[in-house]
Amino acid sequence: MSTAKKLAPEAVPGIRSWRHRMAEPDMRQRVEVSDDDRTVATAEVITSEGSGGTARVSLRAEPGHITPGRRASLVDAVLDLPEVQESARLEAAFRLGDGESLYRLQERCEDVSTRPAGWSALVDANLPSGRAGQHVPDSAGKEPVPGA
Repeated sequence: MSTAKKLAPEAVPGIRSWRHRMAEPDMRQRVEVSDDDRTVATAEVITSEGSGGTARVSLRAEPGHITPGRRASLVDAVLDLPEVQESARLEAAFRLGDGESLYRLQERCEDVSTRPAGWSALVDANLPSGRAGQHVPDSAGKEPVPGA
């Protein structure tokens, strides 16, 4: 990703983010969540310039065991991106059976609808206005790390 700008990975341990401008006016960002220096989940995020648009997100988790909470951390990191917070709608795709990502999206978004599409689940949702930066505690009752 030579054209990408790396964003302060030290700000949140285990979460890295890159962004680069696509064909105007879209921006593509990549967010990675790692566990013991191994990337376990990634998100590709496409947002339009300006507020009120739609953020399109593709969530992917590596096969095998992933520490509980890491998929939810990825969803939180995506929803906390300033460009996503400026959006009004969210369209997300992820692997069927990823209940942790779905549950976190349902906690943090409004009017969530889900439908299967092959091996994927597609989510359409409204992003809450006036709640930027608010987090929902994870299933263990812990508050996520700020910005995670």
